[in-house]
Amino acid sequence: MVQVDARDVQIARLEKRLEAALARIAQLEEENARLREENRRLKERLGLNSSNSSKPPSSDAPGTPRQGKKPTGRRPGGQPGHKKHERALLPPEQVQHVVEVVPRECRGCKRRLHGQDSAPRRHQVVEVPPLSALVTEYRCHALTCPARGVVTRGEVPEHARSVFGDRLAALASLLVGKYRLSKRLVKDALSDMLGVELSLGSVSNLEAEMADALAPAAAEALASVRASEAVNADETSFAQGREGGRAARAWLWVVATALVVVFHIAPLRGGKVARQLLGEDFAGFLTSDRWSGYEWVDAGLRQLCWAHLTRDFQGFIDRGGRGGEIGQKLMHERNRFFEWYHRVRDGTLAREEFEKRMREVESEVGQLLREAARRAEKKTAGMAREMLRLEKCLWTFVDVPGLEPTNNFGERCIRHAVMYRKTSFGTQSVEGSRFVERIFTATVTLKLQGRDVLAFLTDSLAAHRRGLHGPSLLPSAPGPQLALTA
Repeated sequence: MVQVDARDVQIARLEKRLEAALARIAQLEEENARLREENRRLKERLGLNSSNSSKPPSSDAPGTPRQGKKPTGRRPGGQPGHKKHERALLPPEQVQHVVEVVPRECRGCKRRLHGQDSAPRRHQVVEVPPLSALVTEYRCHALTCPARGVVTRGEVPEHARSVFGDRLAALASLLVGKYRLSKRLVKDALSDMLGVELSLGSVSNLEAEMADALAPAAAEALASVRASEAVNADETSFAQGREGGRAARAWLWVVATALVVVFHIAPLRGGKVARQLLGEDFAGFLTSDRWSGYEWVDAGLRQLCWAHLTRDFQGFIDRGGRGGEIGQKLMHERNRFFEWYHRVRDGTLAREEFEKRMREVESEVGQLLREAARRAEKKTAGMAREMLRLEKCLWTFVDVPGLEPTNNFGERCIRHAVMYRKTSFGTQSVEGSRFVERIFTATVTLKLQGRDVLAFLTDSLAAHRRGLHGPSLLPSAPGPQLALTA
């Protein structure tokens, strides 16, 4: 019989315990690494704001510092020495009522005064007359033919078939497209201001009619954008209809020139939509963010938005490490050339001198991005490689006078629609999207041109109801587009 050594048994037992402990340690180390990475990502997300990511300023927590804005120490409001702004008086021909305020006696000795001042001080009070709807009644008589006994009734003119007139219907659309009211608030506003009662269904019907009326003008505006020298493009998330009990994802696109802006709502965000908007033969300069949907445009005709790049550089800095050091240097180069660029716009620096100075900046930024791609932390390195892939598109504005280095113009144009999205939660149908994109196309474009929106909508609907050609959204005398985008 073989004698078993108790020490061997103890060693075997300890080896098993050690093996189990090592396995447990490995498991805990893996879990610890996973939790540390998760914690890092969560802290990074908590640190995101409008200065270092694509988040809008409205999402920033109170007290979040604004990038590039240093506290001045001054109180809000008008400052000492600020020029006073007063309401300009309307010319006499636009005044409906005049009241002559003539003193009858001297305020000192009470002696009676005679005559009038040749240049009296003018004071105007602006008032709105009592509002009420103008109702036109069509009385369709039926008459009997004395020869055959056939009864013939007069027909309401085609353009008057709708219960609501051209201007009233245009006003309902204006309250949505410019003032961003919901259908229910439009209904209440018309009731409160004009005493006109209409249902929510009637508001929807008027929107659909306005969408049809604006279709030719919107198509003409899109053709104008496609033929432009320079276009700003942007897109943001939207909602259209329902899917699986929730709002279906869609995208709101905008393509903008200096005086014409076109909106489009699509279920996709890919390059196919961008091609559809700009046209396969688009040959102008395109300013946008780095979204891959625009990569079909020739790199020599693209300008990447330096406002987005600025936020990315700030992200480098906020994440720290080697990438943070490189981000500081990139931000320094960015600040240098923007100071020069603003001087070119102000006329204090010659364009030729600006272009000469920019060669050094272009070289330095390229070297810094390559260093970040090689040596920075994972996320920063990945973003640097993405920028280098489109490096040629960073500097198009240097060689094209009038082309802006940012897409701020496009973002300002889309802001109105973004605010509408926050309160409306999108649209419920494709037909609703057509109205929203066309009414925004009209209101934003007309604002840029300084034209009367209500008059345009009224004329558009009146022409549509009568089978006539409606007004155009194109400016009557367009100026140089590249210069106007500044």
